[in-house]
Amino acid sequence: MKIHEYQAKELFRKYNVPVAESCVAFSKEEALKAANDLGVFPVVIKAQIHAGGRGKGGGVKLAANQEQVLTIADQFLGMRLVTHQTGPEGKIVRKVLVEAGQSIDKEFYLSLLVDRHTEKIVIMASQAGGIDIEDVAQKTPEKIFKVYVDPLLGIQGYQLREVGFRLGFPAPAMKQLYGLLFNLYKFFVENDASLVEINPLILTSEGVVLALDAKVDFDSNALYRHKDILELRDLDEEDPLEVEASKYNLNYVNLDGNVGNIVNGAGLAMATMDIIKNAGAAPANFMDVGGGATSEQVENAFRIILADPKVKAILINIFGGILRCDIFAKGVVDAVKKTGISVPVVVRMRGTNMDEGKKILIDSGLNFINAFDLSDAAAKIAAAVN
Repeated sequence: MKIHEYQAKELFRKYNVPVAESCVAFSKEEALKAANDLGVFPVVIKAQIHAGGRGKGGGVKLAANQEQVLTIADQFLGMRLVTHQTGPEGKIVRKVLVEAGQSIDKEFYLSLLVDRHTEKIVIMASQAGGIDIEDVAQKTPEKIFKVYVDPLLGIQGYQLREVGFRLGFPAPAMKQLYGLLFNLYKFFVENDASLVEINPLILTSEGVVLALDAKVDFDSNALYRHKDILELRDLDEEDPLEVEASKYNLNYVNLDGNVGNIVNGAGLAMATMDIIKNAGAAPANFMDVGGGATSEQVENAFRIILADPKVKAILINIFGGILRCDIFAKGVVDAVKKTGISVPVVVRMRGTNMDEGKKILIDSGLNFINAFDLSDAAAKIAAAVN
């Protein structure tokens, strides 16, 4: 689960991770009040969306006076901000962060994330921080270094010193960096974060270390033990169909193709999307109904998929293990009757009670297209949409 920069900075403050003074605003009038409350100019106006690249996309601007605060806030609020992470459709800006401007001497990059390969928490950092960090990662990756932390031992003093040394921090600022990084690691672990990114981490001309930006992702599977963080969820930033699917414990991701998918099992869902692509069509979604899907879940899966106007056909690919094929087939028949599906539906079922399941589909009198195997399913769904 992602949160906004202003929310991340509020959490940082609780862990004594130093950030600039700032205030969120939902109107240009609130933005002006926030700037006046800060009592200093210039201020920085930052569009708040769940995406990076806001600076390059024109969503971060400096305001030298009250008039500029009103002008920039009015320009940002309600605009559709397009960055390299939002895609061409962009995201609507509904709030801005008004932050005290800083005199920046040096910019750095700092992040923590889970490395599943090593089963450790990795600190990624670079002296080349700022808005061009993606170019640095692509063209000169050697400028980004990694320090691996064993979560059973926690972050050690020598690792703090290694980060400081490799970042080239001046000696007077080292103690500040150590404290920031130690507290940031504590925040990461205690809140089950999957990513914490500060870009840029700055050293001001006065020698103060600050997190000038804050990007945080949390492990959604751990949110049940962080009710306070769950309350920070902004549904306006999420795909409406994905939000709807989450209400029924359906794992759904909206894509840009034309073939809707209903599959049980994440690995099988990924393979299904691959065969659709290889057959010359394109998946419209990732949909994993899980091993114990009920008729109600299947019905909701159909309803959510059909709400996407791009969907021209639906492929059902089920492996009958925990979920028996005959039980699933009954759910499919009930769902189709209730939702009144008008697009072709290709069904491929293998596993427990497979023959009984196929018979239920045939006896239903509904226009299902049965597929023998994955190749046959791919060919038939591609023909249905093309």
